[in-house]
Amino acid sequence: MSFKFSNICIVIFCLLTNVTAFAQTDKNKALFVIVDGISYEQLKKVATPNLDAIAKAGGISRAYVGGEKKGYSQTPTISAVGYNSLLTSTWVNKHNVWGNEIKEPNYNYWTIFRFFKEAYPAKKAAVFSTWLDNRTKLIGTGLRATGNLKMDYYFDGFELDTIHFPHDKNAEYIARIDEKVVDEAAEYIREQSPDLSWVYLEYTDDMGHRYGNSEQFTNAIKKMDAQMGRLWEAVKTRQEKSGENWQIFITTDHGRGEPSGKDHGGQSDAERSTWIVTNAKGLNSYFLKSGSNNNPVPGIVDIMPTIGRHLAIPFPKEQAFELDGVSLTGKISVTNPDAKKEGDQITLTWKSAEKDGNVKIWLAVTNRFEEGGSDQYMLMKQLPVADEKVILDVSKLPKGFYKMVIEGKYNTVNRWVVEK
Repeated sequence: MSFKFSNICIVIFCLLTNVTAFAQTDKNKALFVIVDGISYEQLKKVATPNLDAIAKAGGISRAYVGGEKKGYSQTPTISAVGYNSLLTSTWVNKHNVWGNEIKEPNYNYWTIFRFFKEAYPAKKAAVFSTWLDNRTKLIGTGLRATGNLKMDYYFDGFELDTIHFPHDKNAEYIARIDEKVVDEAAEYIREQSPDLSWVYLEYTDDMGHRYGNSEQFTNAIKKMDAQMGRLWEAVKTRQEKSGENWQIFITTDHGRGEPSGKDHGGQSDAERSTWIVTNAKGLNSYFLKSGSNNNPVPGIVDIMPTIGRHLAIPFPKEQAFELDGVSLTGKISVTNPDAKKEGDQITLTWKSAEKDGNVKIWLAVTNRFEEGGSDQYMLMKQLPVADEKVILDVSKLPKGFYKMVIEGKYNTVNRWVVEK
C-alpha cells in the first residue's frame, strides 16, 4: 500500500480544521523568546528570579541543539542555524541554514509564522528583534518563496542605525537595542495582544564572545533575566485583564565552548547544551522527566510543534511528516526514533510515551519534498506503539536513501537512513 499526498486533500483538511480551530484559539496567545548563547550550565550559575517565576508556573528543562551528533542531521551550533531549527522544527539537513550568512534557506520547510498566517490570516503575528535578518531572511517576509508572507507588526533593524546607536567596541549599543526591543515588545503585548510573537535578544552572546565566562557575561544574564521579567509582567497583565491564555517559551540558540566560554559552533556537549523555560500548562513526561533516569532531553525543534498545538495550527500531513520535533505538552505517542540498516534490513526503534494505540510505519525512497514536490510513501507495517521496534525488509527497494515516518495516535516522528 502506498500513497502520494494530494494538494486538494491538504486544502480541504486545512479548511475543515480551521473552522473549529479558530474558535478554540481565540483567547490563546503564544510568545517565544530566544536569548543568545547561554548554556544550561552557565545559566544555572546565575540568580534568575524572573525565569524562576515563569518556570514555577510551568517548568524548566535542560535541552539541546545541534541535531544528531555525527549523524545525517548534525547541525552547527551557530546562532541563525539554531533560530531556524526553532522556527521550522527541523535540523539543518532540511532547513539548509548553515551559518549566519543565511545563504539559501529552504523555504519548503515552513516556519511557524507561515503555518500560522496560512491558517489564520486575520490573526496578528509580530516580531521584535535585535537582528533584522531574523525577519527578512529566516521568516522571509515579502518573498515569493514564502508566499509573500507578511508580519502584522515588526520592530527591528536598529543595529543598522549608527546615529542613535553608535557602535562601540564593547557592544554596549547592543545592550541598548535589546532594552528598546524589550520595551516595545512589552508595551505592544499589553496594548495590542498579538496572537503569535517572537522576541530575539543578542547582548548575552556578545559578552560571551568578548569575555567568555566572566563577570561581564554574568551581568548580561542578569540583565536578560530582568528583561524577561518585564515581558512576564506584560503577559500577566493581559491574562488578568482580558482572560487570555498565554503560552511563553524562553530558550537559547546554542551553548558555549569550555573552558573559556568564548566560542561555539562545534559539537561539544557544552556547545550543544541549552535550556527551555516555559509557563505552559499540561507539560508531558517528555519535558518533565527529561534528563532523569537516562530519559532524553528536549530539543529546540520541540518548541514549534508545542506552540502549534496551543494555537491549534493545522500541520498538513505531508508537512507534519517532516517535522523533527514533538509537542512538550499533552499526549504524544512516540519520541526518539532511531534506525540502523544491516544488509537488506532496517531496524527502526522508538520510545513510546502513551502506550495506547498502534503506529503506522511509512517509508519513502525519495526526498522530493525538499524541492517542493511530494514523496510516495509505502505503508510497511502497523503494530502496537508499545512494541518500540520493527524490522523492515528493504531488499526490493532502491538502495541509498530511506525516509521513514512513525505515525502514532497523537504525533509522528521521522528518521532517515542515508547510505554513503
